[in-house]
Amino acid sequence: MLRLFDGDDGKRLKALAIQFYITCVFSVTDYVFFENSSSNPYLIRRIEELNKTASGNVEAKVVCFYRRRDISHSLIQLADKHAKDIETITELTEKQKHQLRHRELFLSRQYESLPATHIRGKCSVALLNETEAVLSYLDKEDTFFYSLVYDPTQKTLLADKGEIRVGPRFQADVPEMLQEGEADDRDQSKLEEKLWDPECPLTNKQIDQFLVVARAVGTFARALDCSSSVRQPSLHMSAAAASRDITLFHAMDTLHRHNYDLSSALSVLVPAGGPVLCRDEMEEWSASEAAMFEEALEKYGKDFNDIRQDFLPWKSLTSIIEYYYMWKTTDRYVQQKRLKAAEAESKLKQVYIPTYNKPNPNQISMTNGKMATVNGAGPGAFHAAGGGRACESCYTMQSAQWYSWGPPNMQCRLCVSCWMYWKKYGGLKMPSRAEAPEERTSPSPASNEPRSRSHGPRQSNHMVPMRNSGSPKSSMKTKQAFLLQATRLTKLARHMCRDIIRLRRAARRPFVPINCGAIKAEAILHSHNNSCCSCHKQVDCNRSHTLV
Repeated sequence: MLRLFDGDDGKRLKALAIQFYITCVFSVTDYVFFENSSSNPYLIRRIEELNKTASGNVEAKVVCFYRRRDISHSLIQLADKHAKDIETITELTEKQKHQLRHRELFLSRQYESLPATHIRGKCSVALLNETEAVLSYLDKEDTFFYSLVYDPTQKTLLADKGEIRVGPRFQADVPEMLQEGEADDRDQSKLEEKLWDPECPLTNKQIDQFLVVARAVGTFARALDCSSSVRQPSLHMSAAAASRDITLFHAMDTLHRHNYDLSSALSVLVPAGGPVLCRDEMEEWSASEAAMFEEALEKYGKDFNDIRQDFLPWKSLTSIIEYYYMWKTTDRYVQQKRLKAAEAESKLKQVYIPTYNKPNPNQISMTNGKMATVNGAGPGAFHAAGGGRACESCYTMQSAQWYSWGPPNMQCRLCVSCWMYWKKYGGLKMPSRAEAPEERTSPSPASNEPRSRSHGPRQSNHMVPMRNSGSPKSSMKTKQAFLLQATRLTKLARHMCRDIIRLRRAARRPFVPINCGAIKAEAILHSHNNSCCSCHKQVDCNRSHTLV
């Protein structure tokens, strides 16, 4: 027994133990797979926090990522227009395009809490890199990309702010290096603007005295200003506000513009209308606006566009950014930073989740040569003819295990590898007849299967497997009959638009939708032309009778 831990065997065993530990330990900021349904694909989330509940269980506060199948058809078309440039640059096969759609995600600003026990593994999600080959995402396992931000409440798609600015449009033109002794003939006044001369005739003591006078003028100006006296009711607060950088910068700029003449600069600080008052963003904002900014910063982080749009629309983006960097110099920021650090120390940083090895309810077992699902549907749930069906994705006939997929009446199944592909990427490796409507039609209403909060409407659609409850009453329940009665226009369109409908071809392809709008428009056009022709014939007949 001791020999197993010696030499290469011991190193190999240690490496396996480390790898097993890494795959089972999940930390904050990890991208993970969550399972909320045994038949639906995994949810892809990013862990933001790990919180321990009162019952002792661990819940993960996560950021939601959405797949293409979770978003409406109109927004998918918008996303495809955004990605058209990428597809034209790189020539991709149909199979590669099909699988690349499964790797595309849509970031959201939405959070939700999920049980940590539902984590099924790690994955990698990155912002789409414009300089990297698109095929590199297909070569990496469990790797996804995103470029757009999806708002599930407003049903909108927005481009993410992050981008890599490469090219001559964003880089400066560096001139060639001057040779030794070569004169620089460029006009320096056009290249830069002098704001301060360190070799000015004034001494440091004179400059400091002028700055003291400028601060005193600023304090006096705040005493005369009504709005400032309300915000800084005490002399100490007014003096502190007058000592901020904007007052000192204005004083030094005034001194430079008057060629460092103290008397001339002092006359500008106190003009005839009253003393000059200089205020920055920290002083311009009210207490309620500052509280709203802190609340927005807690919710959105440093996304200043969203902060301005949802919380402070009357402020300019420049004003918000300037206030943020001034706010970071205050004691309130330091206090909040300490509180957050203390909270982070008390919170969980990682959690150990054992490998999930329970049997899936969609797993198919073989009983007496007939297929039956493991979840107790009984041997009669599938007919004997379904035992020889191939995999719906790769069309293989052999697999160590089979899984039911799709509506039960279709008796579709997937092999082990295609089932794992379906769970991770939300689609099949190869386009299937049963999967085709999912990419071309709008999302169908969600089924009654329980879903996690605020998940997309395409989570449970017509192509998601529906499990049988195993009850003989439910399986033998009589379906309600219905009658489909065609209108006269529909019956007429069958004869007038045969070249568009092609009934034989449509009957062989039941999963491909028929464009009823185009057929209706063509039928109306045919009927209009026929009516016009009959009118012309009637007019010609009337003319002939008149001539006779």
